[in-house]
Amino acid sequence: MNVQLHGQLRPGLRFSWHYTVPERASVPALYQDTDFCRDMPAVLATGYLVGMMELACVNGIMPYMDWPHQQSLGTMVNFRHLAPTPPGMRLRIEGEVLEVAGRRITFKVQAWDDVERVCEGTHERMLIDADRFNDKVARKVAAP
Repeated sequence: MNVQLHGQLRPGLRFSWHYTVPERASVPALYQDTDFCRDMPAVLATGYLVGMMELACVNGIMPYMDWPHQQSLGTMVNFRHLAPTPPGMRLRIEGEVLEVAGRRITFKVQAWDDVERVCEGTHERMLIDADRFNDKVARKVAAP
């Protein structure tokens, strides 16, 4: 597969993204079908935060891709969730491209809420041809 990038996606590229934490992202709301989670603190769930870190990276590299024909998929996350964030607070997520190796892009990513740093780590994404990838998924679904 030959996936070409537009522009100059290279190490050192920096980006930021903002997101207001909705109530549905809290542990009790996100995992409402799990009894013991309904009693947990109403703070941003780690799983949801990981998704926001990934989306910040997608948003940061979109100008360098032929969107929507070319996309990226997460292949590795390594994040530390450092502090709780209640719903209604705004996240500021900042990232930097650390490496571009063929279709693989590695990022350093950090997030802050209105008070403090809440997450840090690294993330890896692979560039894909959306049509080719969707065809592969369709064949898998159709397999006996």
